[in-house]
Amino acid sequence: MTKAELVVKIAEKANLTKANAERALNAFLDTVEGTLVKDGKLTLTGFGTFVVEERKARVGRNPRTGAEIKIPATKVVKFRPGKILKDAVK
Repeated sequence: MTKAELVVKIAEKANLTKANAERALNAFLDTVEGTLVKDGKLTLTGFGTFVVEERKARVGRNPRTGAEIKIPATKVVKFRPGKILKDAVK
């Protein structure tokens, strides 16, 4: 599903115009991003938890040459689904 398709679904379910649904979705995404940057964790009860975790620096290999390369430490966003979402997907 694309963002445009999601906007259409939100508009239908919430009885909104597509423009208002897109503004609501953009506000939600901006809020999620801001919360993860500031706090590093966002929990939506029943749906799941977004969390920022540190990935350690490590040594990898260039698949073409086989040469070792150093992969720097970085932060990654992980998602852990909640019980309601897990049950719905089953």
